[in-house]
Amino acid sequence: MEKLRERERESIPNRDRIRDQLDEMVDTTLNEFGLGNEFVEKELKSEGIAVECKICGASCDWLLSCFPASSSSVVGWALAPGCFFPARLRAVCRQCGSDAFVTYGFNSWNKTERLGLHVGDINSFYNRAPKKGEDLMSQDRYIVVAFHKQTEKEKNKNRIQLNASIKACRFLLNNALPFRGHDESEMSISKGMFLETLALIGDCNEDVGKVILKNAPKNNQIVSPRTNGGGFTYVDAHGIVKERFFGIVHVTGTSSSILKSAIDTLFAEHGLSLKHVRGQGYDGASNMCSEFNKIKALILNENSSAYYIHCFAHQLQLVVVAVANKHDGVENFFNMLGMVINVVNASCKRKDMLGQSYKDRVQEAIGKCEIDTRTGKYQELSLIRAGDTRWGSHYKTILSLITLFPNVVEVLRYVEEDGDNGFSRTQAIGILAYLKTFDFVIYLHLMFHILEVTDLLSRALQKKDQDILETVALIRGTKQLLQQFRETGFDLLLKKMYSFCEANGIEALDMEDHYSKNGRQRTNITNRHYYKFDIFNTVVDMQIQEFRDRFSEVSIELLKNIAALSPCNSFSQFNVSDLLKLSELYSQDFSHMERIALGKQLNMYYLIVRQDERFANLSGIVELARLLVETKKHKTYPLVYRLLKLALVLPVATATIERCFSAMKIVKSDLRNKFGDEFLNAAMICTIEKEALFAVSDDDVITQ
Repeated sequence: MEKLRERERESIPNRDRIRDQLDEMVDTTLNEFGLGNEFVEKELKSEGIAVECKICGASCDWLLSCFPASSSSVVGWALAPGCFFPARLRAVCRQCGSDAFVTYGFNSWNKTERLGLHVGDINSFYNRAPKKGEDLMSQDRYIVVAFHKQTEKEKNKNRIQLNASIKACRFLLNNALPFRGHDESEMSISKGMFLETLALIGDCNEDVGKVILKNAPKNNQIVSPRTNGGGFTYVDAHGIVKERFFGIVHVTGTSSSILKSAIDTLFAEHGLSLKHVRGQGYDGASNMCSEFNKIKALILNENSSAYYIHCFAHQLQLVVVAVANKHDGVENFFNMLGMVINVVNASCKRKDMLGQSYKDRVQEAIGKCEIDTRTGKYQELSLIRAGDTRWGSHYKTILSLITLFPNVVEVLRYVEEDGDNGFSRTQAIGILAYLKTFDFVIYLHLMFHILEVTDLLSRALQKKDQDILETVALIRGTKQLLQQFRETGFDLLLKKMYSFCEANGIEALDMEDHYSKNGRQRTNITNRHYYKFDIFNTVVDMQIQEFRDRFSEVSIELLKNIAALSPCNSFSQFNVSDLLKLSELYSQDFSHMERIALGKQLNMYYLIVRQDERFANLSGIVELARLLVETKKHKTYPLVYRLLKLALVLPVATATIERCFSAMKIVKSDLRNKFGDEFLNAAMICTIEKEALFAVSDDDVITQ
């Protein structure tokens, strides 16, 4: 084996010498006959050999012109008698360098011109690399040095230009306006709000106009703004309640586990802990009520003091509709209700026809002495459109449909016969068929009664001057009415339905007959069983359960006890027993000894503030907390003030969540639907927290 290795080492110099001799012979032959790269390329192609660089993949046409003086070597080996040459030759071109010094070794030291070819011209990699190294090592080339070389005049121009861009950004963020335009080129007549605002600032100020947009250097125009960037309630050191929006989170789903994980992540990012939370609230109009009920339970399991209180700013009627829509029949009813309104109110002609039809019907009834003609009765009516932003609109929509039902049918029949197009006529035919069904009649009267029962409470929750004790009484009364309606209301509702069917020519079903599914397939249950248990009881039970979750006995007790802190009417609702019960609900915040001391503080506190004229005309606990801090009484009665702060952070009447969703509709519109999460979050904060935006000075932005 050793002999074989020694023989192999001896053969290497001979092989290299033979290759050099062959290279020299081919070079001499090519030069003698005036042949060059074209001949090499032709011979390689004739042999069916494709040449490409194994680094950059360049083809033969470009590669051969870039080879060092090895073209002859290629030809020599290719044309040597009995020599096998592959169908594809993979070499390394001059542009990519060579592996001569790395793998095979450079063995042509007698041909010094090859070193020059290997290094290349002045723009080759070998010559550019030392130049870049010198630039990197030279401090004179640093960007910091370039900035310091600017004159004071140039610095002043840059500052004016930057201030103008910041003011344009501030204006757009404050008003939730879009930055970019579809076409921001110089010839465009609509460049977008940012460039237009910046141009307006320049038009109003000659000094600014000289340094912005087209007058600025091409590499320093500052026209591509980027903003780098949950709500909570707390009481600050001055006793003032603060509501702050601090971010939105993108979630991959709406299950309770995913929402809980998103909340935990958001809290962790801001250094907060769920253990310190003393209240939780959610958007009351959401169609995710069931998931929010689950997430409430998850948070309460982790922190028993994070009580849920229905926010009074949320519209209760929207919750009622959202819960009822979980029933397929109710959802279909509200969908058809929307179609009725769209078709009837589609044109002024149809609206006028509806109004005139109602007017004729009222005049006819007056002529027959069938209705009362006192002042204020039977004013002009129209079909009210339901909307999530119109308080009580769903209740009013159903009420207007019941009142105008014969006139609505008359308009629909007109559309069926003389509609503008086939689609309108088809819609009218489908709606008329649905309005003549008994299912429509029961859903109409069932939802009308439920919304009627809850309307008074919904309106009471929206009042500014909130009487909490009166609200607690309305909550309990509403829950009792729903329970009574569930137990004894079906027969009374049935009488109203039969009366409506008789007045409007709708076929009334016999409750003792077998129920026919889709009007054809007879079942083994009676109509009474289907309409009472499958529809009436199911829909009412869903509402009762939602009210129990939203207004639990614990939350009602919380509201009742909080009312004892109210300073209205010279602390007329003050009750030591209720306030001690309130402290017991917060076992993590009051120890047993502190609750004993709290009773004594409450008695002294009540005696002192009743005699202090400064506390005589307060309108709520928010003003009470502020005044306690101003008069230093929060230090005299620290346990009372702690109890007051716990009451203040409960989301009883916070509008933060509502404002956030309203702002999002403005910030992220249909034309601005490609926001990234980070930019959307920053824009939302600037739009909602305007005070924080105003507090940031232009100098702070420039420094940052």
